[in-house]
Amino acid sequence: MSDAERPDLAALEALEEMLRLLEAELASWRRRALAAESRAADLLRTLEQGDDAPSRSRQLEDRGNELEQRLEHARARVGDLIARLAFLEEQADDGGNGGATIP
Repeated sequence: MSDAERPDLAALEALEEMLRLLEAELASWRRRALAAESRAADLLRTLEQGDDAPSRSRQLEDRGNELEQRLEHARARVGDLIARLAFLEEQADDGGNGGATIP
């Protein structure tokens, strides 16, 4: 019986190839895990050193809320001005008659 005819050798070669692929995959996952652990350690060190990112985030959130309130106030004010302009245009179209006053 030749080596090419032996099914056990073919199975052994297939198993060796599968193990090589598994080893490469495991090495890839190990590199990724080590990189992730390194990034996590860097983040932890940054937080332990008193990085003000969380407080800065809170400040930006507060500023955003303040600007949103100001925007709502400005929208209301613009709405009032539009209503006044509409009233004045109506008065001008009527020729000023009617004796109504500006709201």
